[in-house]
Amino acid sequence: MANKKSSPSEYSAGHIQVLKGLEAVRKRPAMYIGDISIRGLHHLVYEVVDNSIDEALAGHCTKIEIDLNKDGSVTVSDNGRGIPIDIHPTEKRPALEIVMTVLHAGGKFDKDSYKVSGGLHGVGVSVVNALSEWCEVEVSREGQVHGQKYKKGVPEGDVKVIGKKSKSGTKTTFLPDKSIFQQTDFNFDFVSERMRELAFLNRDTEITIREESTSKKKIFHYKGGLISFVDYLNESRETLHKNPIYFRGERDDVEIEIALQYNSSYIENVFTYVNNINTHEGGTHLVGFKAALTRTLNSYAQKNNLFKKESINLTGEDVREGITVVISAKVMEPQFEGQTKTKLGNSEVRGITESLVGDGLAAFLEENPKVGKSIIEKSLNAARSREAARKARELTRRKSALDSGSLPGKLADCSSRDAAQCEVYLVEGDSAGGSAKQGRDRRFQAILPLKGKILNVEKARIDKILTNEEIRTIISALGAGFGAEDFDISKLRYHKIIIMTDADVDGSHIRTLLLTFFFRYMKDLVEQGHVYVAQPPLYRLHKGKREHYVYNDDERDKMIKRMGGNNIAIQRYKGLGEMNPDQLWNTTMDPETRTNLLVTIEEAIEADHIFSILMGDNVELRRKFIEENARYVKNLDV
Repeated sequence: MANKKSSPSEYSAGHIQVLKGLEAVRKRPAMYIGDISIRGLHHLVYEVVDNSIDEALAGHCTKIEIDLNKDGSVTVSDNGRGIPIDIHPTEKRPALEIVMTVLHAGGKFDKDSYKVSGGLHGVGVSVVNALSEWCEVEVSREGQVHGQKYKKGVPEGDVKVIGKKSKSGTKTTFLPDKSIFQQTDFNFDFVSERMRELAFLNRDTEITIREESTSKKKIFHYKGGLISFVDYLNESRETLHKNPIYFRGERDDVEIEIALQYNSSYIENVFTYVNNINTHEGGTHLVGFKAALTRTLNSYAQKNNLFKKESINLTGEDVREGITVVISAKVMEPQFEGQTKTKLGNSEVRGITESLVGDGLAAFLEENPKVGKSIIEKSLNAARSREAARKARELTRRKSALDSGSLPGKLADCSSRDAAQCEVYLVEGDSAGGSAKQGRDRRFQAILPLKGKILNVEKARIDKILTNEEIRTIISALGAGFGAEDFDISKLRYHKIIIMTDADVDGSHIRTLLLTFFFRYMKDLVEQGHVYVAQPPLYRLHKGKREHYVYNDDERDKMIKRMGGNNIAIQRYKGLGEMNPDQLWNTTMDPETRTNLLVTIEEAIEADHIFSILMGDNVELRRKFIEENARYVKNLDV
């Protein structure tokens, strides 16, 4: 008897392909989720949500709900087809149990079930189950609700009918295992930003997130898709044209979707995705886009005599100044490369993207000559400043040579030449710099005092940035170059870069300016965990021979009660310069006692959005942001 071929919309136990079991997940969790810190913890949520998103990509899911429950567990629900619950043809167990307990088991290896998929490795939900104290799954299919419970990945009973329901879907609840994760408290904002990103990328899907303990709730649903995404990214920027330019096309089972818009800033802002996965390292879809953009704009300018008498050819750097673009590719069998496996390697995607952008952009420019002219004028201004920037770069390169003879004069360097052991403090002002120089351990701690506030790089072209004395001093001291083209983290002279500023408004502003500079032009420093913020104490409490340093008002009040409350001398540090060298060492610089905050980018999109609000031109948006977040500010010194 001939086998009946499944239709693309069918999804049953026969579509679940078993590759290998669940061994070693609990012993080596970092192999499967990256790490066991806060990042790995949140990865559990994303893995479960990815299953629902894959149902949305297949056209079977329109709503996803995430609940952060009061007991620390998380519930993810969707209205997709529901995980199959019939008996698997070869494993002789319910497909649901196999999906939840066997590594590399899932419908994503079967092209009849999922044409494209974000969770490509098929390890997601089984790994979540293995790393949870307990997990419960409810599947609604064909009018019945089936359920199964697990403890540390092991079923506590069989799959059984637990109710009736007319609508289909899957509901998964899990509690992360405290014996595995360093912490198990989920962050509502972390999860929200990932859900916002997924909602932008999947315009037909509504995603709701709720936090039971705080009653917080957010609903993300962007019918504009990538156009809404670009609008969000450019919300605080002055744009050159009102509406984003949008292209979409499909060829050879590859779908490309692109939205772009130019703004008056000097920052190139590019986000690329493949099957909802953020391809941080780019890949062939980005290469194709860049090639088509540069070629098409040059051709348009020459054809319309926009170069006038100038003998010029716009480079890719010129035409991407001030651009915000989101590229989303749906690829049936993506091949990933790069250190973190987030670089698309499929060669055919380049040609498809290049053709789509070339044809689409050329047609748009012909129909919108005013927009075309403004883009070319901005690109020409970028080209004119490129020569000045090149000269400034050469000067900066010469000054960043590794021999101590060419290091900045005000840098108090350390004696060690082992970059992994060395750290540099970027200190606000000469007074604090003097205390830091006297209090430091000269073997591995370098001090670089900064004079006043550095340039706001959000509002300046590269040539102006590179003529700023304080920025040139920082580039020279770090020794790793500057910008996307020249920065080489392997040449970094200090593996810890510690920003140490006063606990007042000016100190906060200087810290934000420095973080903006690193985020925009030395992003690898932040992404690879080299940037820290020092935490100097706010108060010194003294009574007799007893002395305590505290870092906020709450700690101060608690310590006063512990010390007795009477005759306690309280010193409020207005600035770092008020501290003696030994006090600065004991509280802020001694690796044994200090507290440094590691600067991370959990969500690059939200980081970009906040930096553009805080450092951009939109005063009203900045005011609104400050008003909404003022309640979270502590120790504000006005």
